[in-house]
Amino acid sequence: MNIIDEIENYSHLIDDRLKKELKSNSFYTDYIFEAMEYSTFTGGKRLRPIMAIKSFEMFGDNIEKVIPYAMGIEMIHTYSLIHDDLPSMDNSDFRRGKPTNHKIYGDATAILAGDGLLNLAFEVLTKHAYNNCNTIDEFRRSIRAINEISTYSGSQGMICGQILDLTSTYDNMDEEKLIYMYRTKTAALIQAGLVSGAIVGGANELEIDSIRNFGFYLGLAYQIRDDLLDSKEDSNIDKCTYLKFHSIDEAEIQVKKYSNKAIEALETLVGRDTRFLNEIANLLINRTV
Repeated sequence: MNIIDEIENYSHLIDDRLKKELKSNSFYTDYIFEAMEYSTFTGGKRLRPIMAIKSFEMFGDNIEKVIPYAMGIEMIHTYSLIHDDLPSMDNSDFRRGKPTNHKIYGDATAILAGDGLLNLAFEVLTKHAYNNCNTIDEFRRSIRAINEISTYSGSQGMICGQILDLTSTYDNMDEEKLIYMYRTKTAALIQAGLVSGAIVGGANELEIDSIRNFGFYLGLAYQIRDDLLDSKEDSNIDKCTYLKFHSIDEAEIQVKKYSNKAIEALETLVGRDTRFLNEIANLLINRTV
């Protein structure tokens, strides 16, 4: 099976499980769940939860153990997009070709829909840990994975990246701050999926470090590739990107450098099947749209 088919199959699996979780159990909660579901199913590729599953599969053999983590990461990712699109943040009217949540449900409901998804993510994760961990070792791995996800998505991770984006201007942004923003806003949630999957799967400390480094370098290469693809549009609005500090040719070289570092991190996982992660890295880094 080629990687495109694998992504499609896992995407359908994740969608099916998300639909089961995003079910209102009362007339009074129907509206908020409708708003939460709207943004969850607007055409995302589910790459972060898929990477969680594939990371797990290098070390474990029952993906039911990692599905809750995959769902939780997608819920957190969706909540962040709802909030990013708000008028007080990025002020976006469309995402993936559809009106953003606040354009359909209003600002207040969009905020609460994001809050609902964030909380539901941890409801799913903690319920799974409570109901399915049969040994102390399983419980410790589960709690550690939840901690990794909360840290990567929290005030020292994704939220930090967003606040840097909001408070920085073209003139006061320097390259060090920009890379830190990319590390927290883009790479962090990729790392959350990969690292949590590896932990739940039973990876050892060296393997977890390798997976963490892979996600970090993949995230940076992915974001700089985005900057290259969006260069014309970004220049029209004076958006500060990697191209403020480097030419297009230099940026291409840096994408290659970070890509190589990501692949090198995978090469340390001796005896593990890294084929999918290698292929998805090449797919994301070399994309043209």
